[in-house]
Amino acid sequence: MAECAKILSQVAGFISLARYCLTMIMLDTLIQRPPGMGGGTSFGIQFNRGNSAMQHYVGLRPMFDLEVMNEDAKLVLGDPGSQPSPSNVARGLSSLYKEITDTVRKEAATITAVFPSPNDVMLILVQRVLEDRIPKLLEKLLVKPSLLNPPPMEDGGLILYLRLLAVAYEKTQDLARDLRGVGCGDLDIEGLTESLFLPHKDIYIEYEQSSLRQMYKSKMEELRAESQQSLESSGTIGRSKGASVSSSQQQISVTVVTEFVRWNEEAVSRCTLFSSQPAALAANVRAVFTCLLDQVSLYITEGLERSRDSLTEAAALRERFVIGTSMSRRVAAAAASAAEAAAAAGESSFRSFMVAVQRCGSSVAIVQQYFANTISRLLLPVDGAHAASCEEMATAMSSAEGAAYKGLQQCIETVIAEVERLLSAEQKATDYRSPDDGIAPDHRPTTACTRVVAYLSRVLESAFTALEGLNKQAFLTELGNRLHKGMLNHWLKFTFNPSGGLRLKRDITEYGEFVRSFNAPTVDEKFELLGIMANVFIVAPESLSTLFEGTPSIRKDAQRFIQLRDDYKSAKLAARLASLNGDQLSGY
Repeated sequence: MAECAKILSQVAGFISLARYCLTMIMLDTLIQRPPGMGGGTSFGIQFNRGNSAMQHYVGLRPMFDLEVMNEDAKLVLGDPGSQPSPSNVARGLSSLYKEITDTVRKEAATITAVFPSPNDVMLILVQRVLEDRIPKLLEKLLVKPSLLNPPPMEDGGLILYLRLLAVAYEKTQDLARDLRGVGCGDLDIEGLTESLFLPHKDIYIEYEQSSLRQMYKSKMEELRAESQQSLESSGTIGRSKGASVSSSQQQISVTVVTEFVRWNEEAVSRCTLFSSQPAALAANVRAVFTCLLDQVSLYITEGLERSRDSLTEAAALRERFVIGTSMSRRVAAAAASAAEAAAAAGESSFRSFMVAVQRCGSSVAIVQQYFANTISRLLLPVDGAHAASCEEMATAMSSAEGAAYKGLQQCIETVIAEVERLLSAEQKATDYRSPDDGIAPDHRPTTACTRVVAYLSRVLESAFTALEGLNKQAFLTELGNRLHKGMLNHWLKFTFNPSGGLRLKRDITEYGEFVRSFNAPTVDEKFELLGIMANVFIVAPESLSTLFEGTPSIRKDAQRFIQLRDDYKSAKLAARLASLNGDQLSGY
């Protein structure tokens, strides 16, 4: 019985619908044919091929009522005044579009049963959906923000608009495909769907670039606020002994750079969504990737400059506490204590800069990997786009490279200054001119040597970790050369007897073993030659003539060393040096 009642209800509905359609056709006929007009007009023209009836039918469907369309906005956007979230909008659109598709499917069954040309009616119905119901919803959903006065990040920023645009575009495309499956006659449903978003897509890339810049600015403000709060809460605005200077508190963060890349990946996904042509896609992707290059370059360059400021301030502290030659013991002790504090600040700033360099390298590697994995393939369809982006990447990172180079030079100066301070403070005249000459020599390195090597081992540990490849090789080679020069000048201040010469050779061996960790052959060679030159203090005067026959390259420095022998005057070595002629040391 229930089944029969359902069938009778459907039949009644079809009869009612048929009566309605017949009424519309009769009205259409009266409108098309003036009174008294004969029957010469064709049936198709008289009745406008039924188009008016189809239009009337579609127009009176409940799915196009104003109240229904107002409910659409409430379902998708939520309560008035609340900020929509992309995830909620996505769920709302999915629900709404499913409801619309189901309604159209039900209408299709009725239309097929009643109208002689159901495809024409379906075309009108689907067209009405996409030209009336969907635009009214999108108009409320996609309010285009101002680029001159963008909404603040607290209110979602430009990124909220872009995310809503992407969600609406994807879901509306899905709706179009579903409606195509139900049936829409010869309607160009894809073209009609695209036209709904043309006002947004035409200037889309400008919004994407502005959004990336807005997010970067907001992130930098957030980091500065966190750094300031950290300084205030820890009470380190005033510096204590050995404390890192305040400018180094906000270090480069690989996590932050990764966040920049994540923003860019999201932007590129929207470029892919909105750009149907390869050339347009490549242009948009390149514009978005350029934003990333600018962000990473600026961020890591500023981070390196902050760390350089730390090195500069530490250097100023060293200069302030240079110990003079004429001062009281009390003043000298205070100055020495302050100098040690300045040295601690220098060591801390050295480590801080090396951390910055390491994170800079990691950040650049992340960007390069992202380019190789994601960006490059999207640029390949356009001639020259890939090469141009590679060049832009190199140019963008050049400022960071410049800051890193300057900072590494300051690091070398920091190390050399501390080595000189340690040597000056710890090296004693008796280290190399022992009054007990002739007694069993002391084969231990001097205290100054031990302190210097301990310092170098400690401070350079961060450099070995932070630097790689050619950067590491260049840094350690230059540092090794500066150490060699500094040691040479340091020893020229002393006088040596034979036991002191043996002690010097022990120091040189200690230094040489340490610098071998630099893997710098030229530096190793220089320290080996220093060991050979130290023999001038050990051998008898008459043996000096043959000491350097195999190493003529050190002859000039050897002559300077010979003048440091404690028997230089008593053995009349000046006359022997004067007889040096040509390529050989002779006539001693």
